[in-house]
Amino acid sequence: MDVFIGVGSNLGDRLVNIQKAIDCLKASVGIEIIKLSSIIVSDPQGGPPQDKYLNCVIKIKTYLSARDLLNTLQTIEKKLGRKRLVENGPRTIDLDILLYGDDAVNEEDLVIPHPRMRQREFVMGPLKEILNSVERIA
Repeated sequence: MDVFIGVGSNLGDRLVNIQKAIDCLKASVGIEIIKLSSIIVSDPQGGPPQDKYLNCVIKIKTYLSARDLLNTLQTIEKKLGRKRLVENGPRTIDLDILLYGDDAVNEEDLVIPHPRMRQREFVMGPLKEILNSVERIA
């Protein structure tokens, strides 16, 4: 299954946090990283006043279910020091499932496609970069 993951960080060494998240994804069973977008700087969306984010999108292949993938991403977030203290607050790392193949999921704690991704240029820009870089066979 082709899956797209949004990545963001605005606490500590943001670039190191993103690299550590990528390393954790590479080491995870059932996940193969296919492509990384460029890393961009973005303003925070909602929440309390906070520093700018670094964001990117990662395309992976996985056989994990959406639920198992979410659990893996949340485990990585915890390992990298994410604390959910304030809604839309600053974070060491944020890993969101944006798209999970063509599947749609609508559960209390898991909605795919990500419900706000189309309103966020820091998601759509990197996502388009990856999608436009895919070679197509004529």
